[in-house]
Amino acid sequence: MLSKFEFKNYKNFREWIIINFSKAGGYKFNEECITNQLISKMIIYGRNATGKTNLGKALLDIKDNFSPRMDYRRQNGVYLNADSKSDYAEYIYTFKFENKELIYKYKKSSEIKLHDEELIINDKKIFYYNFDTKKGNFENLKDLDAATINIDRFTESVDVNHNEEDKATLSFLRWLINNTAISKESVLLKLDNYIRNMFMINLNLQMMPKSRLSNETFYKTLVDEKALTNFEDFLNIMGIKCKLVVKKLPEGEYQLYFKNKKLIPFLENASSGTLVLMDLYRRFEMRKNSSMIYLDEFDAFYHYEMSEKVIEFFKNKYPLCQMILTTHNTNLMNNRLMRPDCLFILSQEGKLTSLCDATTRELREGHNLEKMYISGEFNEYE
Repeated sequence: MLSKFEFKNYKNFREWIIINFSKAGGYKFNEECITNQLISKMIIYGRNATGKTNLGKALLDIKDNFSPRMDYRRQNGVYLNADSKSDYAEYIYTFKFENKELIYKYKKSSEIKLHDEELIINDKKIFYYNFDTKKGNFENLKDLDAATINIDRFTESVDVNHNEEDKATLSFLRWLINNTAISKESVLLKLDNYIRNMFMINLNLQMMPKSRLSNETFYKTLVDEKALTNFEDFLNIMGIKCKLVVKKLPEGEYQLYFKNKKLIPFLENASSGTLVLMDLYRRFEMRKNSSMIYLDEFDAFYHYEMSEKVIEFFKNKYPLCQMILTTHNTNLMNNRLMRPDCLFILSQEGKLTSLCDATTRELREGHNLEKMYISGEFNEYE
């Protein structure tokens, strides 16, 4: 799991910003928000334009290093902070897998151009490589217990396209995992699996698929009676009382219906909130083995009670998945649902502070966190 994430000089974040998942406060309530002594369910509050979406993009930047289609991945707008004098954004990821701690560091000049990267395992530097000077330190690669490591082959691959502006830099860590004989128990494979299963979800109603063709794959999964029942149960838990049925049309396509005396097409008649719930469920069903999900403004279309139900559903169904949710909804700032060490404020200066660190009071289960927030208790950290 990810135990700490640090970065700077990316978009609106000029100085270092840290998400420390290992800083659990030891509260004895809502303990399902903590997994393996790490925060696994987190909510971030922030005023408009504080960078909540950019924070998610930064968190998933590591995924681009591992993507074979990196040349086609482009982010909107500038990459580096406009006020910084540095030519690089810097990232530090700290992972914990059983008794191993991995620290992966790198710098980038753009979303596809690496300047250098470094891997440390249990305080030992395994490798360092600078793509601009083409110099590195690979002395401790032997500690990986991996065969057929050919550094010359990697440097030859890098030379092919690193100097071309529109070509992505080939990450050495990605190359190492994909081109060497590594034990099935290797911590590198656990790292690779974690990174490949990191996702960011933005539930924008305008971006949702509305055509039958776009939803064909999801509808086909619902042909299975258990899968349909699970989706139906999810909607009922969320307060959408309904019965569903899937029918195969004469053209061979599948259609989802509300089951009444007459069948009512789901997609054309569901409310906007119900459609967002369907989209959320569909995306999670496609990513059942997700390791990290950054869910940006997840409750933009929900009543606050439904938002609470969604969080409870996440906590119960995905206990091993680290989830970060962003919101403006202060009703969710309560100890019935979460806890002070899992609730964070993102300031306009780009600092992230948990509620338990944003006050001199010792926050307890009986405190009304929303009332404290509205009264200005945490203003200094906004």
